[in-house]
Amino acid sequence: MCFKDECELTIQDGLGITSVPGIKAAGIHAGFRKDPKRKDMALIVADEPCVAAGLFTTNIFCAAPVTVCHQNIADARVKAIVINSGNANAATGEPGIETAKATCEIVAAALGCDAGDVLPCSTGVIGVPLSTACFESGVPAAVAVLDGGIDAGHDAARAIMTTDTVPKEVALSYVCKERHIHIAGMCKGSGMIMPNMATMIAVVCTDAALTPEAAKAAFKQAVDGSFNCVTVDSDTSTNDTSILLATGKAGGKVIDVGSKSFDCFCNALAIVCKELAKKIARDGEGASHMIEVQVTGAADDADAQLCARTIANSPLVKTAIAGCDANWGRIAAAAGRSGAKFVQEKVDIDIAGIPVLRAGLPVPFSEEEALEHLKCKEVVLAIDLGAGDASACIWTCDLTHGYISINADYRS
Repeated sequence: MCFKDECELTIQDGLGITSVPGIKAAGIHAGFRKDPKRKDMALIVADEPCVAAGLFTTNIFCAAPVTVCHQNIADARVKAIVINSGNANAATGEPGIETAKATCEIVAAALGCDAGDVLPCSTGVIGVPLSTACFESGVPAAVAVLDGGIDAGHDAARAIMTTDTVPKEVALSYVCKERHIHIAGMCKGSGMIMPNMATMIAVVCTDAALTPEAAKAAFKQAVDGSFNCVTVDSDTSTNDTSILLATGKAGGKVIDVGSKSFDCFCNALAIVCKELAKKIARDGEGASHMIEVQVTGAADDADAQLCARTIANSPLVKTAIAGCDANWGRIAAAAGRSGAKFVQEKVDIDIAGIPVLRAGLPVPFSEEEALEHLKCKEVVLAIDLGAGDASACIWTCDLTHGYISINADYRS
């Protein structure tokens, strides 16, 4: 880790993506949703086309905007991102692709840039045709209120919400080699969350001067340790998209892979992405607890991930935490079926800091004390497999009746 000597990092509470020099944003009601009081379209614009990196869903049933994003980000150059909520533009065939492309052209015309420098993103209901009508009126309206102020960033974060109960934003700055660098991000995600190379929708911006190679490498590393380590319900979305924009406004020597400045940037970027990932877990649909699953002592990294993810996705584990029940047997059973290599006689388990299993056997603990610990909104489940030195951490949430209620009538 850096930041020990020449790097000083500061988390900036209450700020969003517009805290990054060179980034403006807007969030408006464009008509994708019936409620006129609900914002449903965000526009994020860089002062100039800038270095960009993106990671997207691996779901074969990927949405039309994902396909167009792949094409437009291929040259690692982006000027603007437009995001609508309420309609995923997924499973919409060639008309959906044409709508996504036309959306880029509408934004490009309003900003005076190339359509290939625009990335379209959508989130919402799958299988419903999406027309350009709301973009045709909404984009000019959003451009008219584009701003680099705090409120504009917050508006954009609210506009991309679907079943989210709160907007999700993180901002920080750090000083490295006399350069003051900002990194900030926003995301949405509450259900249909078990990403593979992204989360549902995430936009991270920085004023660091990065090479395209550095942006791509740093973002992949950050996403692997954050968005790819969060699960709400083990479902990977059709629209998962995460994008990094680097305006270069901080100046100085361009940061490339392998430099000390690159290491500093990677560490700061990882913090932003992890905080956003945790916000998704905290806001899981119907959730009453965020759960952090810590696996240590695994034979290798793959086993650590496999065990942690199996525990995090177990409905029995998740419902036990919802009921504040220190049922360690469900954790042990999930680990045992995960496919990770270990012997049960070496396994230790702690629930919310309370030892419940040592060397594969239960240890006495106070059920009353455990109940009090499990009333906390954030709970740590720790399991040491005793098989090696590898470790993994996965963030998830509990499973309540609320999740069923939200998803049983999502389209109605």
